[in-house]
Amino acid sequence: MIYFFRHIAFWEGISLILLLFVAMPVKYVLGYDFLVKAVGMAHGILFILYVIATLILKSVMKWKIKDVFIILFLSLIPFGTFYMEKKYL
Repeated sequence: MIYFFRHIAFWEGISLILLLFVAMPVKYVLGYDFLVKAVGMAHGILFILYVIATLILKSVMKWKIKDVFIILFLSLIPFGTFYMEKKYL
């Protein structure tokens, strides 16, 4: 499960970075919104998987509720999932 979670965290972080720093500027500078739709959908699915995997791993890794909230919060910050991987896994 940890192997799966690491991959989900990595790709969730990449999708957030792509959404914020590639797709959104392309939408607002060039007026093309197709990237936001595609990357946004992928990011949404990965985010849901990340949350579910975090809740499953809570009991396996014996994380405190405070740690779970921090791990979930870090998924909202660009590069946060990469920091989470180093600190909590």
